[in-house]
Amino acid sequence: MRKQTAKKMLALAFALMLGLSMTACGQKDDGAASGQNQETADNTDASKEYHVGVLQLVEHDALGAANQGFCDVLNESGLNIDIDQQNAQNEQANCQTIASKFVSDKKDLILAIATPAAQACASETTEIPILVTAVTDPADAELVDTNEHPGGNVSGTSDLTPVASQFDLLKEILPDAKKVGILYNSAESNSKFQAELAKEAAAKLDMEAVEATVSNSNEIEQVTRDLCGKVDVIYCPTDNMIAAGMATVTMVANELKIPTIVGEEGMVENGGLATQSISYYELGRKTGEQAVKILKGEATTADMPIEYVPGDAISVNEDTAKEIGVEIPQSVLDKIEK
Repeated sequence: MRKQTAKKMLALAFALMLGLSMTACGQKDDGAASGQNQETADNTDASKEYHVGVLQLVEHDALGAANQGFCDVLNESGLNIDIDQQNAQNEQANCQTIASKFVSDKKDLILAIATPAAQACASETTEIPILVTAVTDPADAELVDTNEHPGGNVSGTSDLTPVASQFDLLKEILPDAKKVGILYNSAESNSKFQAELAKEAAAKLDMEAVEATVSNSNEIEQVTRDLCGKVDVIYCPTDNMIAAGMATVTMVANELKIPTIVGEEGMVENGGLATQSISYYELGRKTGEQAVKILKGEATTADMPIEYVPGDAISVNEDTAKEIGVEIPQSVLDKIEK
């Protein structure tokens, strides 16, 4: 009896020790897994939801492409981001209302697409990070201290187009053109800045510049028609009102056989003859990369320079060329990426 009891006690003791050993191993593994999970959470902030407001001034191809590029990068970032999309329908009052709502909603970051949208957002907050895109010169628009050192809660990307190169393209396609009409919205600082660059470029090519401005979209058709009677070619910068109404511009200009050299590819797709421009989609992606850095705490707007993308993409609307009787030189066609 005593031998059996002793054996039972030894067996129980062994089993207990084995159980404790296995439990200890299990606790160690769980602890290691817990530590790895915590490290992953710390690195990705996967549990946090970020709230981003997007204010787009108006619907047109260029601004839409910038918006898409921005959102694509945010969606690829691995962060949990809620994007609140708003469009002001080209109304400044709407810009202000939407910007105010974003601030009251305590967004983590705001994207403002185009100068009037950016100015509205900047007037509403000095605390929430604001990124701008499709703004030609943020410093000239008084959004930042300088483009190299923004210094406040606003930074982003510029859609400064190669205006001088666009005029070189104009002359390559239309070597006999002497008078160029510059068509833009006089109320947009973005456009006035480009108009000045256009006048300088025209002067260097010994061309006479004729300015024609609109203050609302209802004026576009008549102002374009009047301008066609005075010039050999029309230049349209990346003006938001003109871009949104480009179909009206080209309806008139193409009917009257007046070529249009424009600020970006979307305007060519809407009937413009040609451009050398930036990619607004890539511009939006670059802005999205800035946003991810800010949300992750890796950068601040104050120290983030305004960034740019190359403006070397040439596009031609060959249907428009045929319609208005312009032959595109082979030297231009050779530069188009197929």
